[in-house]
Amino acid sequence: MNKSGTGLPRELRVFPLTMVAVGACIGSGIFLTPSEIARYVASEEGILLAWLIGGLVALSGSLTFAELGARLPGEGGVYEYLRKAYGELVAFLYGWIILTVITSGAIAALALACARYVGYLFPMGSAAETVLAIGLILMVTVVQTRGLRTGAGFSTFLTVIKIVGIALLILAGAWYWSTEESVPQVATRDMTSGGLALALVGVFWSYGGWHHASYLAGEAVKPQVTVPRAMFLGAALVTLVYLGANWAYLQVMHPGEMAESNAVAAEMLGRLHPSGGTWIAVLIIISTLGTASIYTLSAPRIYFTMASKGTFFPFLAKVHPEFRTPSNAILLQSGWAIVLLLFWATFDNLITYVVFMDWVFMLMAGFALFLFRKREGTEGLVYKTPLFPLMPVIFIGLSAWFLVSTLIQRPEQAWAGIALCLTGVPVFLFFRKYRSRAQA
Repeated sequence: MNKSGTGLPRELRVFPLTMVAVGACIGSGIFLTPSEIARYVASEEGILLAWLIGGLVALSGSLTFAELGARLPGEGGVYEYLRKAYGELVAFLYGWIILTVITSGAIAALALACARYVGYLFPMGSAAETVLAIGLILMVTVVQTRGLRTGAGFSTFLTVIKIVGIALLILAGAWYWSTEESVPQVATRDMTSGGLALALVGVFWSYGGWHHASYLAGEAVKPQVTVPRAMFLGAALVTLVYLGANWAYLQVMHPGEMAESNAVAAEMLGRLHPSGGTWIAVLIIISTLGTASIYTLSAPRIYFTMASKGTFFPFLAKVHPEFRTPSNAILLQSGWAIVLLLFWATFDNLITYVVFMDWVFMLMAGFALFLFRKREGTEGLVYKTPLFPLMPVIFIGLSAWFLVSTLIQRPEQAWAGIALCLTGVPVFLFFRKYRSRAQA
C-alpha cells in the first residue's frame, strides 16, 4: 500500500475525492437558505443570479486552487497553501478557526438539523433530539476513524443518494413546468447591490466546501492530477445542482412565497404530492448526515498537518496503528463539536459571523497563486490554471466584493469573525514557544 510521508495511505482517486467536494457543499443549505435569499432579492432573475454568482466563484476558485493543489500536493490543502505563501501564523489562524468554529460548528449544526428532521418523522422532545444529534456525531466519528476506505466509502454512498434525491426534485419541477401550469405573477421589488450582497451570505455558505478535497491530498493517488480534477468537477456539479434546484422551486412557487416559507423544498414538493414533505425530510436527513461525515473525514487532516509541523498538540500527529487514520485529530474535532452542540443557544449565530473569515482566507489562498507564479514560475507543472490571470481575478474580485459588502452591511458579524480568529494568536505563540523549548 502506497503511503504518504506521514504514514497515511494513498488510496483516494478522482471519484471519491469529487464526492468529498460535492458532499461538503450540499448539506442543508440548498433546502433551507432559498427563503432567506428570496427575501433579499425578491425576483426570479435575482434569485438565479445570486446562485449563478456563487457558481462562478466556485468554478473560478476551483480552477485557481487546482494549480495550488498541483504545486503543493501534500496533507492539509488550503492550510498548506497559506503556510507556504504567508507563513505559519496565517496558516495556524486558518486551522484554528476551522477547528474552533467553522467545521466543528457546522458538524454540530448539521447533526442537530438531521436529528430535528428525524423528529419530524418520529416526534420526540428537544432533549431527545440533542441526544440523537450527539449519537450521530459519535457514529460518523467511529466510521471515519476505522480506515480511509471505510470513511470515504460511507460518505460517497450518502453523497450519491443526495444527488439522486435532488435530481428527482429537479425533475418534479420540470414535470410541473411541462404541464403548462403557471405560477401566479406578482409584483417584485427592484434588486439592489446591497440586497444581492446580503443574499450571497447564504449562497457562499451553501457553496463552501469544494476545497475540502484538497485537505485529503496527502491520501490521494497522484494528487497533482486527482485533487485539481476533483475540485473542479465537484464545483461544476454543485453549480448545476443548485441552479437546477432553484429553477425547480421557481416553477412551483413565486419569489414572494419562497421568501415567506421556512421550508421551500418541502412546501414545493408538498404542492405536487401529499407525501412531498416526508420525502424532503428523508433527503435532508441523508444530506446533513453525509456532509457531517465528510467534515469529520476531511478537516482533521488540517490539525494533523499542524501538529506534524510542530504548531499544535503533538498527539494530533499520531496515526492509528491499525486503521492508519489521524484518529486523535478526528476525536478532538468531534469532541469539540459536541461541546458546541450542548451550548448551541450561545453559539447560534456564530456560523454567520465566521462565514466572513472563512472567505477572507479563501481570498488570500486565491491571491497566493500570483505569489507562487512570481516566485517559482510554471515550469514542470502538471496543471496550470486556464485563462490565467482571468480565473483567479474573477474569484478574488467577487470574493472581495462580498467581503466589503458584508463589512458595510453587517459590521458586527464581520468584526466578530475577526475577533474570534485573533484569539488564535496567543495560542500560536504558546505552541511556537513550546516547540522551541522541545528543540532546545
